[in-house]
Amino acid sequence: MTDHTALFSRLSSLLTQPSRTPLYKRFASAMKEAVRDGTLRHEEILPGEREFSHSLGISRITVRKAMDELEKEGMVLRSRGYGTQICSPFEYSLKEPNGLSQQAVLRGKKPDTLWISKNKIPCSMEIAEQLGLSEGSEVYLLKRVRYVDQQAVSVEESWVPARYIADVAAIGISLYDYFRQQQIIPVKSQSRVSARMPDAALQQQIALPAGVPVLVIKQLAFDAQGDALEYSISYCRSDMYVFIAE
Repeated sequence: MTDHTALFSRLSSLLTQPSRTPLYKRFASAMKEAVRDGTLRHEEILPGEREFSHSLGISRITVRKAMDELEKEGMVLRSRGYGTQICSPFEYSLKEPNGLSQQAVLRGKKPDTLWISKNKIPCSMEIAEQLGLSEGSEVYLLKRVRYVDQQAVSVEESWVPARYIADVAAIGISLYDYFRQQQIIPVKSQSRVSARMPDAALQQQIALPAGVPVLVIKQLAFDAQGDALEYSISYCRSDMYVFIAE
């Protein structure tokens, strides 16, 4: 059973402060802040109305109204017989050529990467066409599992022309951080999104619940001269990503 002592202490402190804002709205705001700073994590099961009411000294009606508001905003998911759980998807802009790590940091989240491989290979005709290269040209194939707030959210494969990577071992959490260190600046991206069911290996890599599809993001990144820097295919948990195209 999850220990919510720290959460109750935090909420109690915030809710006893003088304010003209209705109590249920302050409760909802405090819960959203707890999600943003990682106190509450995606899919975490929350205490019930009675426990919140007893621990915080507020009415169950106040708790219910706050949860209604959070549910409308997509911050919690309520199901009969299972309870209320946190729903904290990662918003990812398809228009910003910043990479996952920088976007996660800008949204107050902690990114991480588990590298599977970093290999120099001759590119296939399909990859060559995407990157504007000749078939057989050398590219780096980079495979990794991406994490946000310690949760696996996607598996990514990237193909990068070898001329852009002087030292593949120097690439840490973020390929785009490495690009910027080399004065290589992505300025534009093109994306295509589709959905499919994952195979067993992918499902295990990102701890995907049974029956949940993955979103497949195929993306090209370009520099200011219009040269292709990276072609990537990302297999993303559909229950943890919200893609923004504007």
